[in-house]
Amino acid sequence: QVQLVESGGGLVQAGDSLRLSCAASGRTFSSYAMGWFRQAPGNEREFVAGIIGGGGRTNYADSVRGRITISRDNAKNTVYLQMNDLKPEDTAVYYCAADWRTWGTVPTGRREYTYWGQGTQVTVSS
Repeated sequence: QVQLVESGGGLVQAGDSLRLSCAASGRTFSSYAMGWFRQAPGNEREFVAGIIGGGGRTNYADSVRGRITISRDNAKNTVYLQMNDLKPEDTAVYYCAADWRTWGTVPTGRREYTYWGQGTQVTVSS
């Protein structure tokens, strides 16, 4: 099994920046597809950003495109979510997800990821 631990969340003001981190257990992390999802109260968990293993192909939700960047450091078994120009609607619990399978494109569905972290809260005040 793969363990994922998110960190970096907190309370910020609109327009601020924040970087979330997701530390994964070792082994074959470099081959995993990694994704970030978020869930606000009363809403379904939605895709935010993803990156496949073995390369730098990424994908983003339209709502965050241009403001958020996903990246990974395979040597540290860590994936990052750099968030800039945060807005109140970005407030949610952010979850890190991983899948061991080989993907040619970035998976965007909840059921396409096998492993999940416990989440980290991001709150953006207006």
